[in-house]
Amino acid sequence: MTGRIEERLAEMGESLPDAPAPAANYVPYVQSGNMVYISGQISADAGGLIKGRLGDDMDVEQGAAAARRCALSLLAQLKAACDGDLDRLVRVVKLTAFVNSTPESGDQPFVVNGASDFLVDLLGESGRHARSAVGAILPLGAAVEIEGFFEIR
Repeated sequence: MTGRIEERLAEMGESLPDAPAPAANYVPYVQSGNMVYISGQISADAGGLIKGRLGDDMDVEQGAAAARRCALSLLAQLKAACDGDLDRLVRVVKLTAFVNSTPESGDQPFVVNGASDFLVDLLGESGRHARSAVGAILPLGAAVEIEGFFEIR
């Protein structure tokens, strides 16, 4: 099923990846009432895992591109949670983002803007959200990991 959100994605030159399978002992999402809580999605594209460490071998622009890929994976999981109908999305409520960073780096918010700006461009006001951006050491050397909270109908 292709709805208005996926049509807008296509206009933006994007498409949803397959919803990634969990990498350990957890579920990809949990729905409680009209909220969907999506487990952390690590940065990946068609070529595989996007690796990097802000302040070392990754700059803000590369990190923002990795964060955008996380946002696409979040939407893919949301589509699965909504039985294929992404247009059930009411709003993005909150993103919690982890950026693989050196201790000296303080540019995590600018990296996470890659996901935030993308969601606002895609969804307008319903894409505006609360957010945390934290420096961390991430599994498998992933550049970025983002979990999301979404309201659906």
